Amino acid sequence: MQTQKLIISGLVQGVGFRWSTAKVAQQLGVTGTVRNCSNGQVEVLATGDSHQLVDFQTQLNHGLAPWISVQAIDVTDLPLHHFNGFQIIA
Repeated sequence: MQTQKLIISGLVQGVGFRWSTAKVAQQLGVTGTVRNCSNGQVEVLATGDSHQLVDFQTQLNHGLAPWISVQAIDVTDLPLHHFNGFQIIA
């Protein structure tokens, strides 16, 4: 298990990105949080095994709604954190 911080850039606010992210996380068994940042990016904290996190990033980058446009995902490894499910932070 590992925890990562993902900073997602692109057209990711006001298009259902956080909701879609939470749905994908729940389907894959990834736990964590997703929130909008004031600069137009979205921050995701995600915990899972390496395969889950690779699948999660792939789906965030290519597998969401066609009106969502991810330009970049910046990934930082963090110390392991155990979350209780996956939550959208307002």
